[in-house]
Amino acid sequence: MPYRATERTEARRAQTRERIVQAAHDLVAEGGFANAPVAAVAQRAGVATGSVYRHFSSKADLFAEVFRRAAQREVDAVAQAPDLAAGVETFARRALAGRRLAWALLAEPVDPVVEAERLAFRRAYRDAFMRVTSADELTAAALVGAIGEVLVGPLSPTGPDTDEDALVADLVTLCQRLEA
Repeated sequence: MPYRATERTEARRAQTRERIVQAAHDLVAEGGFANAPVAAVAQRAGVATGSVYRHFSSKADLFAEVFRRAAQREVDAVAQAPDLAAGVETFARRALAGRRLAWALLAEPVDPVVEAERLAFRRAYRDAFMRVTSADELTAAALVGAIGEVLVGPLSPTGPDTDEDALVADLVTLCQRLEA
């Protein structure tokens, strides 16, 4: 008779998977993807290293899941904005509040699997900005690129100290010019 997973077994498996994803997310938020080796993720999640690989076929697949979840939270926040200025400000302020995670999501060198997710989420941001502006696809994509490019320096681990209010105000102004 073949083994059948019970509801309780499946629930425990799902809880373990969630602990692994949360542990990886926490490590990435603290120091980027480079700060999250599988052994550290497993230790933080309270599981054996092999357990990580029972839930994810590779470190890249785990990181892609972490990226998807973290980026979706950010896209959802931007999508709630009533207009371009609020969307840009939301994006920038959230990024500046969580600099290390934002750097990891925007610019940290990553595995091609994660880079594919990054490109998908750039399209999601583009679509979010298209909903709150009169911008076409090309202009909305340029807005996303401009926002990311302006923030890369201040978010980088070795970036300069920045007057955040001035940066956000200048970024909003730039995006409003691009939209016009």
